[in-house]
Amino acid sequence: MAKAATRYVCQACGAVAPRWQGQCADCGAWNTIQAEATAVVTAFAAKHSLAGGGRTIAMTSLADEVALPDRLSTGIAELDRALGGIGEGPDVKAGLVPGSVVLIGGDPGIGKSTLLLQAAGRMAAAGHKVAYVSGEEAADQVRLRARRLGLARADVALAAATSVRDILTTMAAGPPPALLVIDSIQTMHSDTLEGAPGTVSQVRASAQELIRYAKASGCALILVGHVTKDGQLAGPRVLEHMVDTVLYFEGERSHQYRVLRAVKNRFGGTDEIGVFAMGASGLEEVANPSSLFLTAREDGQSVSGAVVFPALEGTRPVLCEIQALVVRLPSGATPRRAVVGWDSSRLSMLLAVLEARCGMSFANHEVYLNVAGGFRVQDPAADLAVAAALVSALTDKPVPHGWVAFGEVALSGELRAAGLAALRLKEAAKLGFAGAFVPAGTRGGAMKVAALATLGALVDRLAA
Repeated sequence: MAKAATRYVCQACGAVAPRWQGQCADCGAWNTIQAEATAVVTAFAAKHSLAGGGRTIAMTSLADEVALPDRLSTGIAELDRALGGIGEGPDVKAGLVPGSVVLIGGDPGIGKSTLLLQAAGRMAAAGHKVAYVSGEEAADQVRLRARRLGLARADVALAAATSVRDILTTMAAGPPPALLVIDSIQTMHSDTLEGAPGTVSQVRASAQELIRYAKASGCALILVGHVTKDGQLAGPRVLEHMVDTVLYFEGERSHQYRVLRAVKNRFGGTDEIGVFAMGASGLEEVANPSSLFLTAREDGQSVSGAVVFPALEGTRPVLCEIQALVVRLPSGATPRRAVVGWDSSRLSMLLAVLEARCGMSFANHEVYLNVAGGFRVQDPAADLAVAAALVSALTDKPVPHGWVAFGEVALSGELRAAGLAALRLKEAAKLGFAGAFVPAGTRGGAMKVAALATLGALVDRLAA
């Protein structure tokens, strides 16, 4: 009789060690290695090859004309936008693809369960069969939250369970639902393996069985995932490879807004975002995100160090305000650089370009940079807006009221064109802005533009 072997698996990265040790040699995490039983390998099984004995798989041609499944709208436009379908054609709806698997993660209390319960209620109201399985709350607790959200009469099949076998047996007893929500995958347990829920083997096995059911039945599956203290999805990294779409719910608890961002999407772009605002009755859609990230000021009032930047998130322009503060220090003191909402290394590079190419020294100044509203900017076209804010703060001269700035700054001090400039300018004009500082060659359309070839030209305009 073959004896079951034991292996030691890191719960943070999935690395396998020959024996227990305090620190994982691969990821460096402490006290994350746990013992797990492996499958029994007999001498008979080891001698037989997998090259024969299986069934023949039917192969199809990529060129075959096949009717593609229609996407399912969740009833929440911002969630549909993040899931994909925007810009794929006039007849293509945004939303869930039948048979797809979506993994959504975020900090505790950010609103993952609230968003999915609202989506489940709206899909049920549209006539779709929806099932919601909670492994963290009792059914009555979920029902209480549904009443607070105004979904008390939503026809959503609700259950509290953690056994994957019980869930799949229940789903197989009737027609498959259009949407199945599992909250969360770290609480699911498969009785085919030993180990507590949340371990690497349990998360991988439970997800595999649920994904297999979704692909075979055509049911859209949404898995809620926990995150670590570093903001990464807990469990094995292979979980993100197994699913079709990975969404992150971002935002600070001190701020009202929430951003749903796709970091992987097999059925759409990974640059679309959905914006929500947390209210008393749940998450509310924000059709105009720029209203959240712009500081309301009276007409004609401007302050030094504040510049509006038309960022681009996928096909959606979002206007945000970049604020800079420059404080002079006594000679010999070490200046501090603090950045919120932007890349700190990119700020260091921009300060070096301003000093080397434009003759502006920040060596004796502390520099503080902030993106208003808690928004995080990843667009490289923010270079020009940040530079304008820094120059304005250092010279204590405000940027002209009603002007925006965007463009990428090269190490040589040259300004490079930004993508989809017309869309950025159109959004700025719609919100009442009159002009824009842009790289040379950018067409302004209905807006007045100041086309600049180098960063030095911007300094001359603002410092004059």
